[in-house]
Amino acid sequence: MIPGLDGLRAIAFLFVLLVHTDYFLFGWTGVLLFFVLSGFLITDILLRMKESLGARDFFYKFYGRRFLRIFPLYYFYLFLMLGVTALFIALEYRQNTMLLYQEQMPYGLLYIYNFFHAGAGYVESRFITHFWSLSVEEQFYIFWPLVIFLTPRDKLKPVLLAAIFAGPLFRALTGMVYNSGSFSFLYPNTAVGVYVLPFSHIDAFAMGAYISRFEIPKARLQLLAMAIILPAAGLGMEYFLRGEVAFFSSLGYQYPLGNGLRHIWGYTFIDYTLLLVIYCVVREKMWVNWLEWPVLRYLGKISYGLYVYHFAMTWFAARIVADVFELPYEIGKPWILVLTFLMSVAASALTYRWLEKPLLNLKDRYFSLKPKEQKSAVN
Repeated sequence: MIPGLDGLRAIAFLFVLLVHTDYFLFGWTGVLLFFVLSGFLITDILLRMKESLGARDFFYKFYGRRFLRIFPLYYFYLFLMLGVTALFIALEYRQNTMLLYQEQMPYGLLYIYNFFHAGAGYVESRFITHFWSLSVEEQFYIFWPLVIFLTPRDKLKPVLLAAIFAGPLFRALTGMVYNSGSFSFLYPNTAVGVYVLPFSHIDAFAMGAYISRFEIPKARLQLLAMAIILPAAGLGMEYFLRGEVAFFSSLGYQYPLGNGLRHIWGYTFIDYTLLLVIYCVVREKMWVNWLEWPVLRYLGKISYGLYVYHFAMTWFAARIVADVFELPYEIGKPWILVLTFLMSVAASALTYRWLEKPLLNLKDRYFSLKPKEQKSAVN
């Protein structure tokens, strides 16, 4: 594992946790950090597999390893929550919330929750709404191996650059479709609809892919510049459009990005800044000592489970604070954050130990990345 990356995963999760507990409105960009990281890591894996494996093994082993990494916890959670909601329905506790999850669960089962999210029938469910991003990730895993396999080595750079430029173009075209009002089956908020569709984030994945093989000139200087330009552009646009800045913790990029065409350029600015962060950690070794702090490393290791569980845990934590301790929201808000974090860590640690890790240990046994000749020589 590359030093610092588990720490970055932990930070991505903490960002998302803080936005979902109403503490840091820029925290939704933790999802984008996960996307750029995925593009970086998956492309590196695919390119190394392409060099050593034939076509059959390339696809068979990639998808086999992804299956063991993603599906067990994903479907475990979906069926666990099916049982939990059935229990609460039987107890006649907040039945509408429980029924809403059960109605939306089939979209999660098929990894198409993001398409449901982009439609007019979408209603937020704290138990499954965050699965839109896991659907986007899985859709990326479906088509990206084919792109990498079919792209000659000397064409890789232009293909990745084309994918990067395709992101804002797709968002612009999608925004035009939503704004036209011609399709009643689309979600009424353009910015939300654009955000959850898969190709809206092709530039994030492609940016991560780019730095897996190509250099960024003067990355540290660029990162310093973006640390100034990113909030200046966001807060400046916010003030220009509204005459005030309502929430400084959003840095001018409050979800969902809408006014001022931010659904087109805002993601590009954020993704490129995150690209520079990852590049500086991986290539320049910036912040590595801090990111390798054991607590961050462990949180990064179980970050998949943390993301899967945390949104439901915010709901349960809020119910404990409000219904059990009868605290008003403003007083109970810090306790919601603490309870959500502790319950998410506990659930993730247990399933990592007893579900994820045993299955991850099977990857090299059944889907080894070593060529058959090398494997035979070792045996």
